[in-house]
Amino acid sequence: MQKKQAPSSVDALSLSLRRYLYFTAATTGAVVLVIEILGAKMLSPYFGTSHFVWTAQIAVTLVSLAFGYYVGGWMVDRTPKLGRIYGSILLAAVYLCFSIMAVEAVAYRCLKFKLALGSLLASAFLFFVPLFLLAMVGPFFIRVLTVSVIGVGGNAGRLSAISTLGSVLGTVLIGYVLIPFLPNSQTMFITAGLLMALAVIYFFGWGRRTRQQPGVVVGVVTALLCGWAGVTRDQRTQFSFGTQVFRSNSNFGQLQVIQDNFGERLYYLNDYLVQNTYDPTEKQSASMFTFMLHDLAAAYAPRVDDVLCIGMGVGIVPMQFAREGAKVDVVEINPAVVPVAEQFFDFDSTKLNVIVGDGRYLVNSSAKKYDAVVLDAFLGDSSPSHLMTREAFAAMRRVLRPEGVLVINSFGENEVANDFFGASLEKTLRAVFRNVRTHLSGNGNVFLVATDQAEFTVRRQPKFDAMHPIVRHSARQAFEGIRTPDAKYGIVLTDDFNPVDYYDAANREAIRRNLAQSMSQKPAREE
Repeated sequence: MQKKQAPSSVDALSLSLRRYLYFTAATTGAVVLVIEILGAKMLSPYFGTSHFVWTAQIAVTLVSLAFGYYVGGWMVDRTPKLGRIYGSILLAAVYLCFSIMAVEAVAYRCLKFKLALGSLLASAFLFFVPLFLLAMVGPFFIRVLTVSVIGVGGNAGRLSAISTLGSVLGTVLIGYVLIPFLPNSQTMFITAGLLMALAVIYFFGWGRRTRQQPGVVVGVVTALLCGWAGVTRDQRTQFSFGTQVFRSNSNFGQLQVIQDNFGERLYYLNDYLVQNTYDPTEKQSASMFTFMLHDLAAAYAPRVDDVLCIGMGVGIVPMQFAREGAKVDVVEINPAVVPVAEQFFDFDSTKLNVIVGDGRYLVNSSAKKYDAVVLDAFLGDSSPSHLMTREAFAAMRRVLRPEGVLVINSFGENEVANDFFGASLEKTLRAVFRNVRTHLSGNGNVFLVATDQAEFTVRRQPKFDAMHPIVRHSARQAFEGIRTPDAKYGIVLTDDFNPVDYYDAANREAIRRNLAQSMSQKPAREE
Protein backbone atom coordinates (compact mmCIF):
# COMPACT_ATOMS: atom_id res chain seq x y z
CA MET A 1 0.00 0.00 0.00
CA GLN A 2 1.46 3.34 -1.07
CA LYS A 3 1.93 6.02 1.51
CA LYS A 4 0.14 9.30 0.96
CA GLN A 5 2.45 12.23 0.28
CA ALA A 6 2.21 15.14 2.65
CA PRO A 7 0.42 18.09 1.07
CA SER A 8 2.82 20.65 -0.30
CA SER A 9 2.61 24.30 0.71
CA VAL A 10 2.53 24.98 -3.01
CA ASP A 11 -1.01 23.57 -2.88
CA ALA A 12 -1.80 25.69 0.21
CA LEU A 13 -0.67 28.95 -1.37
CA SER A 14 -2.86 30.61 -3.94
CA LEU A 15 -1.69 30.48 -7.54
CA SER A 16 -1.36 34.27 -7.65
CA LEU A 17 0.80 34.33 -4.51
CA ARG A 18 3.03 31.53 -5.79
CA ARG A 19 3.57 33.47 -9.00
CA TYR A 20 4.33 36.58 -7.01
CA LEU A 21 6.96 34.74 -4.97
CA TYR A 22 8.69 33.65 -8.17
CA PHE A 23 8.47 37.19 -9.51
CA THR A 24 9.99 38.48 -6.27
CA ALA A 25 12.85 35.96 -6.54
CA ALA A 26 13.61 37.11 -10.10
CA THR A 27 13.45 40.80 -9.13
CA THR A 28 15.68 40.46 -6.08
CA GLY A 29 18.15 38.43 -8.15
CA ALA A 30 18.30 41.28 -10.65
CA VAL A 31 18.71 43.88 -7.91
CA VAL A 32 21.67 42.02 -6.38
CA LEU A 33 23.61 42.32 -9.65
CA VAL A 34 22.55 45.94 -10.10
CA ILE A 35 23.88 46.81 -6.64
CA GLU A 36 27.14 44.94 -7.25
CA ILE A 37 27.89 46.71 -10.54
CA LEU A 38 26.38 50.10 -9.74
CA GLY A 39 28.04 50.17 -6.32
CA ALA A 40 31.48 50.02 -7.93
CA LYS A 41 30.46 52.83 -10.31
CA MET A 42 29.32 54.98 -7.38
CA LEU A 43 32.67 54.49 -5.63
CA SER A 44 34.85 55.03 -8.72
CA PRO A 45 35.00 58.87 -8.50
CA TYR A 46 36.63 58.50 -5.09
CA PHE A 47 38.65 55.27 -5.34
CA GLY A 48 39.17 54.88 -9.10
CA THR A 49 38.48 51.80 -11.20
CA SER A 50 41.44 49.59 -10.35
CA HIS A 51 41.09 45.89 -9.54
CA PHE A 52 41.14 46.83 -5.83
CA VAL A 53 37.73 48.50 -6.13
CA TRP A 54 36.18 45.64 -8.08
CA THR A 55 37.75 43.06 -5.77
CA ALA A 56 36.27 44.86 -2.77
CA GLN A 57 32.82 45.07 -4.34
CA ILE A 58 32.79 41.43 -5.42
CA ALA A 59 34.09 40.27 -2.01
CA VAL A 60 31.42 42.26 -0.15
CA THR A 61 28.74 40.86 -2.45
CA LEU A 62 29.83 37.25 -1.93
CA VAL A 63 30.16 37.61 1.86
CA SER A 64 26.74 39.28 1.98
CA LEU A 65 25.18 36.45 -0.01
CA ALA A 66 26.78 33.81 2.22
CA PHE A 67 25.47 35.41 5.41
CA GLY A 68 22.09 36.10 3.83
CA TYR A 69 21.61 32.52 2.68
CA TYR A 70 22.46 31.23 6.14
CA VAL A 71 20.28 33.67 8.08
CA GLY A 72 17.39 33.31 5.61
CA GLY A 73 17.35 29.54 6.15
CA TRP A 74 17.63 29.93 9.89
CA MET A 75 14.82 32.49 10.05
CA VAL A 76 12.31 30.56 7.94
CA ASP A 77 12.80 27.44 10.07
CA ARG A 78 11.57 29.43 13.05
CA THR A 79 8.70 31.20 11.35
CA PRO A 80 7.73 30.94 7.67
CA LYS A 81 5.64 34.11 7.77
CA LEU A 82 6.09 35.95 4.48
CA GLY A 83 5.74 39.30 6.19
CA ARG A 84 9.20 38.79 7.67
CA ILE A 85 10.95 38.43 4.31
CA TYR A 86 9.00 41.23 2.64
CA GLY A 87 9.85 43.43 5.62
CA SER A 88 13.51 42.57 4.98
CA ILE A 89 13.11 43.57 1.32
CA LEU A 90 11.63 46.90 2.41
CA LEU A 91 14.50 47.42 4.85
CA ALA A 92 16.97 46.75 2.02
CA ALA A 93 15.27 49.49 -0.01
CA VAL A 94 15.48 51.93 2.90
CA TYR A 95 19.19 51.22 3.33
CA LEU A 96 19.87 51.65 -0.40
CA CYS A 97 18.24 55.08 -0.28
CA PHE A 98 20.40 55.91 2.73
CA SER A 99 23.50 54.80 0.78
CA ILE A 100 22.68 57.27 -2.01
CA MET A 101 22.71 60.08 0.51
CA ALA A 102 25.77 58.82 2.41
CA VAL A 103 28.13 57.68 -0.37
CA GLU A 104 30.15 60.91 -0.55
CA ALA A 105 30.63 61.25 3.22
CA VAL A 106 31.51 57.57 3.62
CA ALA A 107 33.95 57.62 0.71
CA TYR A 108 35.77 60.69 2.07
CA ARG A 109 36.19 59.04 5.48
CA CYS A 110 37.48 55.83 3.91
CA LEU A 111 40.02 57.75 1.79
CA LYS A 112 42.06 58.02 4.98
CA PHE A 113 42.94 54.33 4.60
CA LYS A 114 45.01 52.54 1.98
CA LEU A 115 43.22 52.03 -1.33
CA ALA A 116 42.49 48.32 -0.85
CA LEU A 117 41.22 48.72 2.72
CA GLY A 118 39.39 52.01 2.09
CA SER A 119 37.44 50.69 -0.89
CA LEU A 120 36.58 47.52 1.05
CA LEU A 121 35.30 49.46 4.07
CA ALA A 122 33.25 51.85 1.93
CA SER A 123 31.70 49.02 -0.05
CA ALA A 124 30.90 47.05 3.11
CA PHE A 125 29.30 50.02 4.88
CA LEU A 126 27.19 51.05 1.91
CA PHE A 127 26.14 47.74 0.37
CA PHE A 128 26.58 44.82 2.79
CA VAL A 129 23.24 45.31 4.56
CA PRO A 130 20.95 45.47 1.49
CA LEU A 131 22.76 42.59 -0.24
CA PHE A 132 22.56 40.51 2.95
CA LEU A 133 18.82 41.16 3.32
CA LEU A 134 18.10 40.32 -0.33
CA ALA A 135 20.11 37.07 -0.14
CA MET A 136 17.65 35.81 2.52
CA VAL A 137 14.89 35.60 -0.10
CA GLY A 138 16.04 32.38 -1.81
CA PRO A 139 16.21 29.96 1.15
CA PHE A 140 13.14 31.56 2.72
CA PHE A 141 11.00 30.98 -0.37
CA ILE A 142 12.27 27.41 -0.84
CA ARG A 143 11.01 26.54 2.65
CA VAL A 144 7.70 28.37 2.19
CA LEU A 145 6.99 26.59 -1.09
CA THR A 146 8.03 23.18 0.22
CA VAL A 147 6.55 20.85 2.84
CA SER A 148 7.43 17.43 1.44
CA VAL A 149 11.09 16.49 1.04
CA ILE A 150 10.09 14.95 -2.27
CA GLY A 151 9.41 18.39 -3.75
CA VAL A 152 12.35 20.34 -2.31
CA GLY A 153 14.67 19.66 -5.24
CA GLY A 154 12.23 20.98 -7.80
CA ASN A 155 11.42 24.08 -5.76
CA ALA A 156 15.09 24.82 -5.11
CA GLY A 157 15.93 24.34 -8.78
CA ARG A 158 13.08 26.53 -10.02
CA LEU A 159 13.81 29.34 -7.58
CA SER A 160 17.55 29.25 -8.29
CA ALA A 161 16.94 29.28 -12.05
CA ILE A 162 14.43 32.14 -11.83
CA SER A 163 16.70 34.16 -9.53
CA THR A 164 19.68 33.60 -11.84
CA LEU A 165 17.68 34.66 -14.90
CA GLY A 166 16.72 37.77 -12.97
CA SER A 167 20.41 38.40 -12.30
CA VAL A 168 21.12 38.11 -16.02
CA LEU A 169 18.37 40.64 -16.74
CA GLY A 170 19.77 42.97 -14.08
CA THR A 171 23.24 42.74 -15.58
CA VAL A 172 21.96 43.58 -19.06
CA LEU A 173 19.81 46.45 -17.77
CA ILE A 174 22.58 48.05 -15.72
CA GLY A 175 25.22 47.64 -18.43
CA TYR A 176 23.31 48.60 -21.54
CA VAL A 177 20.30 50.65 -20.44
CA LEU A 178 20.65 52.34 -17.06
CA ILE A 179 24.32 53.38 -16.66
CA PRO A 180 24.65 55.02 -20.11
CA PHE A 181 21.53 57.14 -19.75
CA LEU A 182 20.89 57.89 -16.06
CA PRO A 183 23.03 59.26 -13.21
CA ASN A 184 24.13 56.56 -10.79
CA SER A 185 22.14 58.08 -7.94
CA GLN A 186 18.91 58.00 -9.95
CA THR A 187 19.50 54.41 -11.03
CA MET A 188 20.02 53.30 -7.42
CA PHE A 189 16.91 55.25 -6.37
CA ILE A 190 14.85 53.49 -9.05
CA THR A 191 16.27 50.15 -7.89
CA ALA A 192 15.26 50.90 -4.30
CA GLY A 193 11.82 51.98 -5.54
CA LEU A 194 11.37 48.60 -7.22
CA LEU A 195 12.08 46.85 -3.91
CA MET A 196 9.64 49.15 -2.13
CA ALA A 197 6.99 48.29 -4.69
CA LEU A 198 7.51 44.55 -4.07
CA ALA A 199 6.92 45.01 -0.34
CA VAL A 200 3.96 47.37 -0.72
CA ILE A 201 2.16 45.05 -3.14
CA TYR A 202 2.52 42.12 -0.75
CA PHE A 203 1.50 43.96 2.42
CA PHE A 204 -1.48 45.68 0.84
CA GLY A 205 -2.47 42.57 -1.11
CA TRP A 206 -1.91 39.15 0.43
CA GLY A 207 -0.64 40.50 3.75
CA ARG A 208 -3.59 42.73 4.63
CA ARG A 209 -4.38 40.74 7.76
CA THR A 210 -0.95 41.31 9.27
CA ARG A 211 -1.82 44.91 10.17
CA GLN A 212 1.72 45.97 9.31
CA GLN A 213 0.65 48.56 6.76
CA PRO A 214 1.43 51.60 8.97
CA GLY A 215 5.01 50.40 9.44
CA VAL A 216 5.32 49.79 5.70
CA VAL A 217 4.13 53.34 4.98
CA VAL A 218 6.68 54.75 7.44
CA GLY A 219 9.45 52.69 5.82
CA VAL A 220 8.51 53.80 2.30
CA VAL A 221 8.29 57.48 3.27
CA THR A 222 11.66 57.27 5.04
CA ALA A 223 13.25 55.62 2.00
CA LEU A 224 11.78 58.13 -0.42
CA LEU A 225 12.99 61.09 1.65
CA CYS A 226 16.54 59.68 2.00
CA GLY A 227 16.75 58.70 -1.66
CA TRP A 228 15.39 62.00 -2.92
CA ALA A 229 17.82 63.91 -0.70
CA GLY A 230 20.69 61.88 -2.14
CA VAL A 231 19.58 62.36 -5.75
CA THR A 232 19.04 66.11 -5.42
CA ARG A 233 22.37 66.52 -3.59
CA ASP A 234 24.08 64.64 -6.38
CA GLN A 235 22.45 66.90 -8.99
CA ARG A 236 23.54 70.05 -7.12
CA THR A 237 27.27 69.30 -7.34
CA GLN A 238 28.98 72.65 -6.81
CA PHE A 239 32.39 73.78 -7.96
CA SER A 240 33.91 76.90 -6.44
CA PHE A 241 35.85 77.58 -9.63
CA GLY A 242 32.93 77.38 -12.08
CA THR A 243 29.48 76.26 -13.18
CA GLN A 244 28.49 72.90 -14.55
CA VAL A 245 27.16 73.36 -18.11
CA PHE A 246 26.92 69.70 -19.06
CA ARG A 247 26.61 66.39 -17.26
CA SER A 248 25.85 62.91 -18.49
CA ASN A 249 26.57 59.33 -17.52
CA SER A 250 28.21 56.84 -19.87
CA ASN A 251 29.49 53.28 -19.92
CA PHE A 252 32.92 54.66 -19.06
CA GLY A 253 32.15 57.11 -16.29
CA GLN A 254 30.37 60.37 -15.63
CA LEU A 255 31.12 63.14 -18.14
CA GLN A 256 31.01 66.81 -17.11
CA VAL A 257 31.86 70.17 -18.64
CA ILE A 258 32.53 73.02 -16.23
CA GLN A 259 32.82 76.67 -17.27
CA ASP A 260 34.98 78.76 -14.98
CA ASN A 261 33.54 81.76 -13.18
CA PHE A 262 35.06 84.21 -15.67
CA GLY A 263 33.94 82.42 -18.82
CA GLU A 264 37.57 81.99 -19.93
CA ARG A 265 37.98 78.22 -19.56
CA LEU A 266 36.06 75.02 -20.12
CA TYR A 267 37.04 71.96 -18.09
CA TYR A 268 36.23 68.47 -19.30
CA LEU A 269 35.92 65.94 -16.46
CA ASN A 270 35.48 62.18 -16.43
CA ASP A 271 34.51 60.84 -13.00
CA TYR A 272 35.68 64.16 -11.53
CA LEU A 273 39.13 63.82 -13.14
CA VAL A 274 40.05 66.79 -15.34
CA GLN A 275 40.85 65.42 -18.79
CA ASN A 276 41.40 68.73 -20.56
CA THR A 277 41.16 72.50 -20.17
CA TYR A 278 40.05 74.61 -23.12
CA ASP A 279 40.13 78.30 -23.96
CA PRO A 280 37.04 78.86 -26.15
CA THR A 281 38.16 82.34 -27.15
CA GLU A 282 41.58 81.29 -28.43
CA LYS A 283 40.22 77.90 -29.52
CA GLN A 284 43.23 76.27 -27.87
CA SER A 285 43.80 73.81 -25.10
CA ALA A 286 45.11 75.26 -21.87
CA SER A 287 46.54 71.87 -20.88
CA MET A 288 50.21 71.26 -21.53
CA PHE A 289 49.92 67.58 -22.41
CA THR A 290 47.91 68.24 -25.60
CA PHE A 291 50.75 70.32 -27.06
CA MET A 292 53.36 67.78 -25.99
CA LEU A 293 51.58 64.89 -27.67
CA HIS A 294 51.35 66.79 -30.93
CA ASP A 295 54.78 68.42 -30.83
CA LEU A 296 56.71 65.31 -29.77
CA ALA A 297 55.31 63.44 -32.76
CA ALA A 298 56.21 66.37 -35.02
CA ALA A 299 59.66 66.68 -33.44
CA TYR A 300 60.79 63.09 -33.85
CA ALA A 301 58.94 61.74 -36.93
CA PRO A 302 60.44 62.44 -40.40
CA ARG A 303 56.93 63.33 -41.58
CA VAL A 304 53.45 63.36 -40.09
CA ASP A 305 51.11 62.60 -42.96
CA ASP A 306 49.20 59.70 -41.41
CA VAL A 307 48.37 59.64 -37.69
CA LEU A 308 46.55 57.22 -35.41
CA CYS A 309 45.29 58.61 -32.10
CA ILE A 310 44.32 55.97 -29.53
CA GLY A 311 42.07 57.85 -27.15
CA MET A 312 40.25 60.94 -28.36
CA GLY A 313 39.94 62.99 -25.19
CA VAL A 314 37.83 65.86 -26.50
CA GLY A 315 39.52 65.77 -29.89
CA ILE A 316 42.03 68.60 -29.49
CA VAL A 317 45.15 66.61 -30.43
CA PRO A 318 43.68 64.84 -33.47
CA MET A 319 42.11 68.10 -34.69
CA GLN A 320 45.51 69.82 -34.55
CA PHE A 321 47.00 67.14 -36.82
CA ALA A 322 43.97 67.35 -39.14
CA ARG A 323 44.24 71.15 -39.44
CA GLU A 324 47.83 70.71 -40.59
CA GLY A 325 46.76 68.42 -43.41
CA ALA A 326 47.42 65.00 -41.89
CA LYS A 327 45.07 62.09 -42.44
CA VAL A 328 43.93 61.16 -38.95
CA ASP A 329 42.28 58.03 -37.60
CA VAL A 330 41.13 58.37 -34.00
CA VAL A 331 39.83 55.39 -32.04
CA GLU A 332 37.71 56.14 -28.97
CA ILE A 333 36.06 53.49 -26.83
CA ASN A 334 33.41 55.82 -25.37
CA PRO A 335 30.89 56.99 -28.00
CA ALA A 336 29.38 59.48 -25.54
CA VAL A 337 32.53 61.64 -25.78
CA VAL A 338 32.09 62.56 -29.45
CA PRO A 339 28.95 64.77 -29.15
CA VAL A 340 30.44 66.48 -26.06
CA ALA A 341 33.59 67.31 -28.01
CA GLU A 342 31.55 68.66 -30.91
CA GLN A 343 29.28 70.78 -28.72
CA PHE A 344 31.87 72.39 -26.44
CA PHE A 345 35.40 71.91 -27.80
CA ASP A 346 35.19 72.73 -31.55
CA PHE A 347 35.73 69.14 -32.60
CA ASP A 348 34.74 68.46 -36.22
CA SER A 349 34.28 64.76 -36.88
CA THR A 350 34.04 65.39 -40.64
CA LYS A 351 37.72 66.40 -40.75
CA LEU A 352 39.01 62.98 -39.65
CA ASN A 353 38.01 59.36 -39.28
CA VAL A 354 36.46 58.54 -35.89
CA ILE A 355 36.35 54.86 -34.98
CA VAL A 356 34.33 53.86 -31.91
CA GLY A 357 36.03 50.84 -30.40
CA ASP A 358 39.00 49.55 -28.44
CA GLY A 359 42.47 50.72 -29.43
CA ARG A 360 44.06 47.31 -28.87
CA TYR A 361 41.57 45.64 -31.20
CA LEU A 362 42.22 48.26 -33.87
CA VAL A 363 46.02 47.90 -33.92
CA ASN A 364 45.70 44.11 -33.82
CA SER A 365 43.50 44.08 -36.92
CA SER A 366 44.64 47.15 -38.89
CA ALA A 367 46.57 46.84 -42.16
CA LYS A 368 47.27 50.60 -42.41
CA LYS A 369 50.63 52.23 -41.79
CA TYR A 370 51.13 55.45 -39.85
CA ASP A 371 53.89 57.99 -39.34
CA ALA A 372 52.84 58.51 -35.74
CA VAL A 373 50.72 56.67 -33.18
CA VAL A 374 49.59 58.82 -30.24
CA LEU A 375 48.50 56.84 -27.19
CA ASP A 376 46.49 58.98 -24.78
CA ALA A 377 44.05 56.51 -23.27
CA PHE A 378 42.99 56.72 -19.64
CA LEU A 379 40.48 54.83 -17.54
CA GLY A 380 39.96 57.04 -14.52
CA ASP A 381 43.35 57.88 -13.06
CA SER A 382 45.36 55.25 -14.95
CA SER A 383 46.00 53.88 -18.41
CA PRO A 384 44.16 50.68 -19.43
CA SER A 385 46.62 47.89 -18.69
CA HIS A 386 45.91 45.96 -21.89
CA LEU A 387 47.33 48.89 -23.89
CA MET A 388 50.57 48.97 -21.90
CA THR A 389 52.09 45.53 -22.50
CA ARG A 390 54.85 44.17 -24.69
CA GLU A 391 52.29 42.56 -26.98
CA ALA A 392 50.28 45.80 -27.29
CA PHE A 393 53.41 47.80 -28.15
CA ALA A 394 54.42 45.16 -30.69
CA ALA A 395 51.05 45.61 -32.40
CA MET A 396 51.55 49.40 -32.44
CA ARG A 397 55.04 48.95 -33.86
CA ARG A 398 53.58 46.82 -36.64
CA VAL A 399 51.27 49.64 -37.83
CA LEU A 400 54.10 52.20 -37.81
CA ARG A 401 56.23 52.97 -40.83
CA PRO A 402 59.94 52.10 -40.40
CA GLU A 403 60.86 55.51 -38.97
CA GLY A 404 57.51 56.24 -37.37
CA VAL A 405 57.13 57.16 -33.70
CA LEU A 406 54.89 56.11 -30.84
CA VAL A 407 54.09 58.92 -28.37
CA ILE A 408 52.54 58.06 -25.00
CA ASN A 409 51.02 60.25 -22.29
CA SER A 410 51.17 58.70 -18.85
CA PHE A 411 51.51 59.41 -15.13
CA GLY A 412 54.74 58.94 -13.23
CA GLU A 413 56.79 60.03 -10.26
CA ASN A 414 59.78 62.32 -10.06
CA GLU A 415 61.56 59.94 -7.69
CA VAL A 416 62.96 57.06 -9.72
CA ALA A 417 62.75 54.59 -6.83
CA ASN A 418 58.99 55.16 -6.48
CA ASP A 419 58.15 54.94 -10.16
CA PHE A 420 57.53 51.26 -10.77
CA PHE A 421 55.08 52.01 -13.57
CA GLY A 422 57.35 54.50 -15.36
CA ALA A 423 60.35 52.20 -15.13
CA SER A 424 58.29 49.22 -16.29
CA LEU A 425 56.80 51.18 -19.17
CA GLU A 426 60.21 52.23 -20.48
CA LYS A 427 61.63 48.74 -19.98
CA THR A 428 58.67 47.23 -21.85
CA LEU A 429 59.05 49.68 -24.73
CA ARG A 430 62.76 48.89 -24.98
CA ALA A 431 61.85 45.22 -25.38
CA VAL A 432 60.00 46.18 -28.57
CA PHE A 433 61.60 49.34 -30.03
CA ARG A 434 65.19 50.23 -30.81
CA ASN A 435 65.08 53.64 -29.10
CA VAL A 436 62.97 55.05 -26.26
CA ARG A 437 63.03 58.50 -24.69
CA THR A 438 61.18 59.73 -21.58
CA HIS A 439 60.20 63.39 -21.13
CA LEU A 440 59.30 64.36 -17.56
CA SER A 441 57.02 67.35 -17.02
CA GLY A 442 57.56 67.74 -13.28
CA ASN A 443 53.82 67.88 -12.53
CA GLY A 444 53.01 64.19 -12.88
CA ASN A 445 52.71 63.86 -16.65
CA VAL A 446 55.32 61.63 -18.28
CA PHE A 447 55.72 61.42 -22.05
CA LEU A 448 57.44 58.51 -23.74
CA VAL A 449 58.57 58.39 -27.36
CA ALA A 450 59.53 55.07 -28.96
CA THR A 451 60.87 54.44 -32.45
CA ASP A 452 62.99 52.11 -34.57
CA GLN A 453 65.00 54.99 -36.02
CA ALA A 454 68.72 54.28 -36.02
CA GLU A 455 69.53 57.89 -35.08
CA PHE A 456 67.02 59.20 -32.58
CA THR A 457 67.27 62.95 -32.98
CA VAL A 458 65.01 65.97 -32.83
CA ARG A 459 64.13 66.90 -36.40
CA ARG A 460 61.94 69.90 -35.63
CA GLN A 461 61.79 72.04 -32.51
CA PRO A 462 58.35 72.54 -30.94
CA LYS A 463 56.65 75.83 -31.72
CA PHE A 464 56.44 77.11 -28.17
CA ASP A 465 55.27 80.56 -29.28
CA ALA A 466 52.20 79.00 -30.91
CA MET A 467 51.17 77.34 -27.66
CA HIS A 468 48.70 78.82 -25.21
CA PRO A 469 50.62 81.28 -22.99
CA ILE A 470 49.64 79.45 -19.83
CA VAL A 471 51.47 76.26 -20.86
CA ARG A 472 54.57 77.54 -22.68
CA HIS A 473 56.90 77.31 -19.71
CA SER A 474 55.74 73.86 -18.58
CA ALA A 475 55.86 72.54 -22.17
CA ARG A 476 59.44 73.77 -22.59
CA GLN A 477 60.32 72.21 -19.26
CA ALA A 478 58.79 68.89 -20.31
CA PHE A 479 60.54 68.89 -23.68
CA GLU A 480 63.91 69.54 -22.08
CA GLY A 481 63.28 67.28 -19.06
CA ILE A 482 64.61 64.00 -20.43
CA ARG A 483 64.95 61.24 -17.85
CA THR A 484 66.07 57.64 -17.96
CA PRO A 485 64.31 55.52 -15.32
CA ASP A 486 66.36 52.90 -13.50
CA ALA A 487 65.40 49.58 -15.09
CA LYS A 488 65.90 47.70 -11.81
CA TYR A 489 62.71 49.30 -10.43
CA GLY A 490 60.52 47.90 -13.21
CA ILE A 491 59.69 44.78 -15.18
CA VAL A 492 58.65 43.98 -18.74
CA LEU A 493 54.85 44.12 -18.72
CA THR A 494 53.11 41.36 -20.65
CA ASP A 495 49.54 40.29 -21.32
CA ASP A 496 50.15 37.34 -19.02
CA PHE A 497 51.76 39.29 -16.17
CA ASN A 498 50.96 42.96 -15.64
CA PRO A 499 50.86 43.73 -11.88
CA VAL A 500 50.92 47.51 -12.24
CA ASP A 501 47.70 48.00 -10.27
CA TYR A 502 49.32 46.30 -7.29
CA TYR A 503 52.80 47.81 -7.34
CA ASP A 504 51.69 51.28 -8.37
CA ALA A 505 48.74 51.37 -5.95
CA ALA A 506 50.33 53.92 -3.59
CA ASN A 507 50.96 56.44 -6.40
CA ARG A 508 47.49 56.02 -7.87
CA GLU A 509 45.93 56.19 -4.43
CA ALA A 510 47.63 59.55 -3.81
CA ILE A 511 46.39 60.84 -7.18
CA ARG A 512 42.82 59.73 -6.49
CA ARG A 513 42.82 61.06 -2.92
CA ASN A 514 44.05 64.49 -4.01
CA LEU A 515 41.50 64.48 -6.81
CA ALA A 516 38.54 63.54 -4.63
CA GLN A 517 39.45 66.05 -1.95
CA SER A 518 39.85 68.91 -4.41
CA MET A 519 36.96 68.26 -6.79
CA SER A 520 34.66 70.72 -5.05
CA GLN A 521 37.35 73.37 -4.64
CA LYS A 522 39.44 73.70 -7.79
CA PRO A 523 40.30 71.78 -10.97
CA ALA A 524 41.85 68.42 -10.24
CA ARG A 525 45.14 67.14 -11.55
CA GLU A 526 45.20 66.86 -15.31
CA GLU A 527 45.99 63.82 -17.38
